[in-house]
Amino acid sequence: MPHQQNKLFKDWQGYLYIMPWFIGFICFALGPIVVSFFMSFTRWSMLSSPQWIGLENYSEILLRDPLVGKSLWNTAYYVLFSVPLGIALSLGLALLLNQKLRGIGLFRTLFFLPSVTNLVAVSILWMWIFNPEFGLLNRALEWTGIEGPLWLQSETWSKPALILMSLWGIGGGMIIMLAALQGIPPELYEAADLDGAKRWRKFWHITAPMISPALFFNLIMNMIGSFQVFTQAFVMTASAGQGSEGAPNNSTLFFVLYLYKKAFQQFKMGYASALAWILFIIILLFTLLQFNLSRRWVYYEAGGRS
Repeated sequence: MPHQQNKLFKDWQGYLYIMPWFIGFICFALGPIVVSFFMSFTRWSMLSSPQWIGLENYSEILLRDPLVGKSLWNTAYYVLFSVPLGIALSLGLALLLNQKLRGIGLFRTLFFLPSVTNLVAVSILWMWIFNPEFGLLNRALEWTGIEGPLWLQSETWSKPALILMSLWGIGGGMIIMLAALQGIPPELYEAADLDGAKRWRKFWHITAPMISPALFFNLIMNMIGSFQVFTQAFVMTASAGQGSEGAPNNSTLFFVLYLYKKAFQQFKMGYASALAWILFIIILLFTLLQFNLSRRWVYYEAGGRS
């Protein structure tokens, strides 16, 4: 009996410890989620009472709003290129920094720091880099005899510019990759060396399987983050003389940026809530697809493939 009372006390003690987080989750996460789901079926300008309209918002989004398709295409383009490039470069950096050299810790810190820099400040910095007249990037291209594009002022180059900028923050993924690399037992490489395995074969048959959980984690997190791209386009296109966010010609009108404009510029909060739930469903489907595909290539040492 005393043992059961002691266990019950420890259980309640644990619940008390997590209570602040639980209250915060209900008030600041779960509550808004439930409200936004309800609001997605209403017409609400935030200045008057919500008016129930059923599926009209979703019908407008799926059938009649051309900017929804445009914003989805822009977002898909960004995800398609930024995610694999980010993962490949973070893995490459991790392989380079996984060396036992003097001062390697300094280099790891320097490559990681940009990923924790304020994104608004980074966006302002890259606005100067992408300036077609006196920007650092076009000046560097001039030295090699290449005429630089207009970058953010060009409908063709605006999305590639933002994708290039996204590579600035690969330090977070690099740290995760580096931790995974350092967790690989060295005996595996020693056995491969005894068998005469080349560097590429060791990477493909030892390194890649052993770090596959870290690769999978970075894939999921990068994909979710890329679907929600917002700050760069909001700051850089509105502040670079483009006239409005998403310019030129809506080439950087990403889905979340369009959602923001509907909610806080046009005050169509019900419509914006419906957009948010559409995005949630898209991200959920792609995440579930990746989890299903991970069974074929993600290796967990204790239990084989996932």
